[in-house]
Amino acid sequence: MSTFKALMITKDDAGVQHLDWKQLTEAELMEGDVVVRVTHSTINYKDGLFLSAKSAIPRKSPMIGGIDLAGIVESSSHAGFKAGDAVLLNGYGLSETHYGGYSEKARVKGDWLIKLPAGIDAHHAMAIGTAGYTAMLSVLALEKHGVKPSDGPVLVTGAAGGVGSVAIAILSKLGWHVIASTGRPEEADYLKSLGASEIIDRKELSEPARPLGKERWAAAVDSVGSHTLANVLAMTKSHGAVACCGLAQGMDLPASVAPFILRGIALLGIDSVMCPMAHRLEAWKRLATDLDLKKLDAMTRTIAFSDVIAEAAKIVKGGIRGRVVVNIA
Repeated sequence: MSTFKALMITKDDAGVQHLDWKQLTEAELMEGDVVVRVTHSTINYKDGLFLSAKSAIPRKSPMIGGIDLAGIVESSSHAGFKAGDAVLLNGYGLSETHYGGYSEKARVKGDWLIKLPAGIDAHHAMAIGTAGYTAMLSVLALEKHGVKPSDGPVLVTGAAGGVGSVAIAILSKLGWHVIASTGRPEEADYLKSLGASEIIDRKELSEPARPLGKERWAAAVDSVGSHTLANVLAMTKSHGAVACCGLAQGMDLPASVAPFILRGIALLGIDSVMCPMAHRLEAWKRLATDLDLKKLDAMTRTIAFSDVIAEAAKIVKGGIRGRVVVNIA
């Protein structure tokens, strides 16, 4: 029986995680009704944590990393997919409870898969990845709340990262005045090329927040959490909204209720992992029309599968700009 390469974590009896390249057979894959030949994956912050071999992300042992994958269906007993279909998958517990995309083959549930939207190939799908798909979910949440470009600026924190980069590109195309918050001032030209109108230092937002601050933006996309999110809320205009989708600074929220009860601010939680399929399809449909692929290409690098461990170590330290596609094939 032929084998294929996968990047797997196993836990020993003492609970210590070990990250190794493995040769597997299709029979060793987890349950599912569709087998996909994986051609591309990507690196998100969560992937970096997984590949550190020190996180709580893998809830089963052994576990294959990679929360995203794109590729070609090899076989299917699911009514919605047939051999040869080009597909993508984000989340649904990949790298946590189900083998993920850092493998040359994956067996998954067809109910988790999406056919590649027209105009988006596997490479671009993974250039977007969970980070870009989360950015689009955040934009949709802000729109559904009712905030619009005429209400004032939108803030994007963690601006040079994957979520931030895609969010800036989308929001600027939709007509927003984008304020980008970053701890990397050397990336100012890069952020402006994506559509940011202003750049602010993340130090303005990273210290403990006052209950209320000067109203500076009508909306925000925050991938940082902790004190940063508390400051973002305190400076959001009356009846504005903040989409919360990350925890790079921390999981805590040391904030006051003042922005909520005195200004009517809305805090919108973004779940990309178990997001309902209808919302996923809406997000990918909008990505196909509202994300400039030239800007996506400008923020994206491609690496070989063999380089993923070294590259993932950089993202946890904030050392990756934009997006990275992993060429599994």
